Amino acid sequence: MRGEQPVSLVEFVGPPPKQRNTKHSRIAADLRAHPNVWGVVGKPASITRAASAAQAIRNARLPSYSPAGSFEAVARTITSGNSTEHRVYARYVGGGQ
Repeated sequence: MRGEQPVSLVEFVGPPPKQRNTKHSRIAADLRAHPNVWGVVGKPASITRAASAAQAIRNARLPSYSPAGSFEAVARTITSGNSTEHRVYARYVGGGQ
């Protein structure tokens, strides 16, 4: 019909908030509150994804884990009985490079 606007697939709400309350910012804050204590911060579907996530934490590819080197992270595959899961372990060690 003439004069009708097409339905938009975009929700226009203005600029994003300055402070980001993301999953990663909450994880990093929890780890900082417990320095040097290892925690399971993720259980991805594969060891490849777990290793990638651990590397992203170590290298601070996300600002929540800055500066690089202030967090340690490793990926492990845990098998218990017939169940296997992949985990990302991380801890805050402070400082950085």
